[in-house]
Amino acid sequence: MRPFAYHRLVSDEDRLSVLTTCDDPKYISGGMTLLPSMKLGLAMPSDLLDVTGLPGMADITGNGSRVRIGASVTHAQIAENRMLQSACPALCDLARQIGDRHVRNRGTIGGSVANNDPAADYPAALVALDAEIETDRRNIAVADFLLGMFETALDDHELVTAIAFDTPDAARYEKFPHPASGYAMAGVFLSRTGGAYRAGVTGASGQGAFRWHDLETLLDEGMPHAEISKLQFDDRDIFEDRHGSRAYRENLIRVLAIRAAAYVHSQ
Repeated sequence: MRPFAYHRLVSDEDRLSVLTTCDDPKYISGGMTLLPSMKLGLAMPSDLLDVTGLPGMADITGNGSRVRIGASVTHAQIAENRMLQSACPALCDLARQIGDRHVRNRGTIGGSVANNDPAADYPAALVALDAEIETDRRNIAVADFLLGMFETALDDHELVTAIAFDTPDAARYEKFPHPASGYAMAGVFLSRTGGAYRAGVTGASGQGAFRWHDLETLLDEGMPHAEISKLQFDDRDIFEDRHGSRAYRENLIRVLAIRAAAYVHSQ
């Protein structure tokens, strides 16, 4: 690993000042993706800027039906937060399924969202919850933020500060994890608000997490859940590798969607 300078940031003014003095800085929060990349030589930043101490980054707040989660909030904190348990228990359940205890205690929602790993869990939730990503410069709708595998709308040194969304009437996350890594081979997050459904799918596509409009239409029209098994993915780049064929992953998505729909329908 190449030598680097570490900066513990305490204010936004501090962050902006440090940025002007660094050759190739990278933000770090939990470091679940960045540190392994550095060990492998895939990333060689000159400076690591620890953002966990910045004001508001570790806060979870609710304002009526609106929820805001600071980017440095860990998966474990999301899993156990009482306000989130009441507002959106499906998100808490999602957080409990990420990695192992060590990963959940260090990894953060902001780091996961900014990295946009195609097998990450949160992107499916963001899509289904029609979330908004707040940065130090602007607010970005999720539809404009997630651009593809490991790609987002973030500009150089733009910092994710929070995730915000309106609480759904009901939601569910169903996941089939890889037995070794715990990453999603397929995951479906389904929400219902005011009778309208939104669905996000992760883990199965080279395009990254995507919104599943066909499932939403089927459920909005009140079709039997058994009809989900007939939905196709001809317009999607579904993974096919030694862990599973395209047909296998397509079937996984359908099975998980049927489970999620059954739960949301019952609420």
